Amino acid sequence: MDVHDIRERIKNAKDVGIDLRAIVVINPGNPTGNVLKRENIEDIIRVSHENNLVILADEVYQNNIYYPKEAPFLSFRKVMHEMGPPFSDEVELVSMHSISKGLSGECGLRGGYMEVHNLDMFTQDMLYKLKSVELFQIPLDK
Repeated sequence: MDVHDIRERIKNAKDVGIDLRAIVVINPGNPTGNVLKRENIEDIIRVSHENNLVILADEVYQNNIYYPKEAPFLSFRKVMHEMGPPFSDEVELVSMHSISKGLSGECGLRGGYMEVHNLDMFTQDMLYKLKSVELFQIPLDK
């Protein structure tokens, strides 16, 4: 991963009037099993902080890495908190995981969850409202 390339792409997007709001990271990659190194994760966290970007970390394949000793999985949450302030207190992070991707990426029933950190209160309220609406669905055939 080249952090200079990411910074250049962000600059180019802003130069043409794109209002960037988030950066999406898939770690580990599927199907390659590519795992980001700690320095790459720290770079993404720094860039996100500099540009006020929410990090959307798709980390559902964290149990499916090929060489855990040589290239261990590190979560964005763990690295961000180990970096300390201002990153641990200010960077908005949504980390997604799954209970459907066990040891070999099984198919079938789907289930997942997300963990959020440092989201502003308005966004938290909207997420809560969205999920609350799903709890009260009334069947249309009755």
